[in-house]
Amino acid sequence: MLEHFFQCPYCWEEISMLIDTSISKQTYIEDCEVCCNPIEVSPQFRNNQLLAFEANGLSQ
Repeated sequence: MLEHFFQCPYCWEEISMLIDTSISKQTYIEDCEVCCNPIEVSPQFRNNQLLAFEANGLSQ
């Protein structure tokens, strides 16, 4: 597991999420711990190293 810090696309607060590094490419939705809005999270790993990370707000 990796703790990754990033800015929420809604409230711009810095938040963190635990990400499973054993899955090379994943996309899921998790709520912001500050404003509770849904964020689509898309991390990519190779050899347990984070290659790319996207966190996008969902269209309302």
